[in-house]
Amino acid sequence: MLLGVVSDTHNNIKNVKDIIDIFNTEKVDVVVHTGDISKPETLKEFSDLNCPMLGVFGNNDRIEKGLIEVCEEFNFDFRAPPFSIKLADRNIAIFHEPDLIESYVKLNLDLDLILHGHTHRYRKETINKITYFNPGESAGFIKGKNALGIIDLKDLNIRRVFF
Repeated sequence: MLLGVVSDTHNNIKNVKDIIDIFNTEKVDVVVHTGDISKPETLKEFSDLNCPMLGVFGNNDRIEKGLIEVCEEFNFDFRAPPFSIKLADRNIAIFHEPDLIESYVKLNLDLDLILHGHTHRYRKETINKITYFNPGESAGFIKGKNALGIIDLKDLNIRRVFF
């Protein structure tokens, strides 16, 4: 199962269209957005994905009216973080801000993968058998510097794709 991961799209519609094209071309099975979509119009763009999308609301999403309605309209499963889910026998926790991760991990030792955003900085590391991943910047205006992630949940192989 291929999992697409993106974060902090911050209303950059052009980049969102590129992100959707990449995920559809790569034939990912599910997309996770780790927060900070910011506007309902941006979230609607993701309806062009060829797979389900789920995720968490970020700090810039909490004040925006209309995001929940868009989620309901397009059957996107977004929640307040943390969002725990099991996909392909992998226990995954989804956050936006990384500040709460450490205390959460202490209570949930059976995790395989933690996804987060917020920092706009790439992170890929394994600590105590848990893989932590943030794909990094996706809303920037410099072509080739933005990134998303594609994770093969079979072996937790992570590929970072620049656009």
